Amino acid sequence: MRASYLIASSFILLAGVSAAVWAQDTVNPQVTDAGTQANVEELGDAPALSEGDLYQAESQALSNAAHNATVSQQQTNVTAQAATTMGVPTLESVDTESTGTATEEMFGSAPN
Repeated sequence: MRASYLIASSFILLAGVSAAVWAQDTVNPQVTDAGTQANVEELGDAPALSEGDLYQAESQALSNAAHNATVSQQQTNVTAQAATTMGVPTLESVDTESTGTATEEMFGSAPN
């Protein structure tokens, strides 16, 4: 933003320069100073901008990891519920009387 403002102000500065200056081979020192300031600002902003990009990428990666962990837990709970739903009827269908009779025959009599 600031660099574009400096460049625009440099063009305004050039618009006020007389035709004699245009004929010279040198550039007005005010114009070069404005360009230098814009370049220095761009170089000065680069570390802060890159660090901001790094923090944003890191937070996105951590958010994705947390989301993946949550989805994994939900899927595990669904699988556990399905296993329980299928296991309970299987346990209830076991014939306990025949098991008790076989145990009584093995050990003689039922305990008191």
